[in-house]
Amino acid sequence: MAKSKLVEVNEKIAENVTEGFKKISDAVVEGYTKIEDGVVSGYTKIEDSFVERYLTKDGETVEEAKKRLKGKIEE
Repeated sequence: MAKSKLVEVNEKIAENVTEGFKKISDAVVEGYTKIEDGVVSGYTKIEDSFVERYLTKDGETVEEAKKRLKGKIEE
């Protein structure tokens, strides 16, 4: 009888620990994803600004300039 109560309590503790870990894990991953998205977005804005200011030719869009430059790198 005492063993079964001990097993039940142990199972409840294990469930609570697992749920807590999952919540913490989800929060950390969500936070990391938000930071990553912000960093990538910021970098892309800076990159686009640089390409637009210094690397585009007359009448060329930023996307076209990036494609042209990428093509030169691959050659």
